[in-house]
Amino acid sequence: MYAITGITGKVGGAVARTLLAAGQPVRAVVRDAARARSWAERGCEVVTADMDDEAALTAAFEGAQGVFILPPSDFDPSPGFPEARAVIDAVRGALQSAAPGKVVCLSTIGAQATEINLLTQRTLMEQALQDLPMPVTFLRPGWFMENAAWDVAPARDTGVIPSFLQPLDKAVPMVATADVGRVAAQLLQQTWRGVRVVELEGPQRVSPNDLAEAFAQVLGRPVRAEVVLRETWGELFRSQGTTDPLPRMRMLDGFNEGFIAFESDEADIVKGEVELETVLRGLVSQAG
Repeated sequence: MYAITGITGKVGGAVARTLLAAGQPVRAVVRDAARARSWAERGCEVVTADMDDEAALTAAFEGAQGVFILPPSDFDPSPGFPEARAVIDAVRGALQSAAPGKVVCLSTIGAQATEINLLTQRTLMEQALQDLPMPVTFLRPGWFMENAAWDVAPARDTGVIPSFLQPLDKAVPMVATADVGRVAAQLLQQTWRGVRVVELEGPQRVSPNDLAEAFAQVLGRPVRAEVVLRETWGELFRSQGTTDPLPRMRMLDGFNEGFIAFESDEADIVKGEVELETVLRGLVSQAG
């Protein structure tokens, strides 16, 4: 049996669907059992646990052949990441106590970076789980293609998508959440020893200009990318309700400056199957 956290989201849902399609039993670990009703109908066992509740997580992980950890993302963390640390402590304690057969933890591209940024939350999780007694895989995907959901309305309505990724012709690793979940499920079913890192991107890297061109293909209208000036970011993010915009700004700087990147040689990076245009068509359809 495989215990899956984050099953009500895109990545966790893709993990569960892949395992179920392979005939594997799945335990859905959720905060609200009502939200997992569809998973129960598919034959999943459903247990409730908050990600910062060590006792509940221990019970959820006990007897599991493998566990998929999807840490919650905090896009406006407090200084020092106390919210993430509470989750990390609970997850580590639960895994130590429950002793599942193996663990796959969703991390991120650039988790090895020493510069503090929004993704440091994943760095801290990797550091905490490094010395667990069971086999552990950290899955480090690139930038999620689904982040382009924010660009659907401006692309459709104005033909211009604002870009924090710069310069506009710089291609970065991007990947669809469907590929992330599918690969995570495959990793869970593998056998390995110790700790390993698997880095994952889509079929090809994507620049902001590429993203605009793909939107143009999907929408049937001209679309171009436009730089959002770095000096405007802080005020803009604060206007959107962010208390401290610096971690998010430094994450974006990391992609632009190159300190958030894959560690592996390109030949060793796992490639996904889902094309950018496929994801954008889905996002546009959902937006109406």
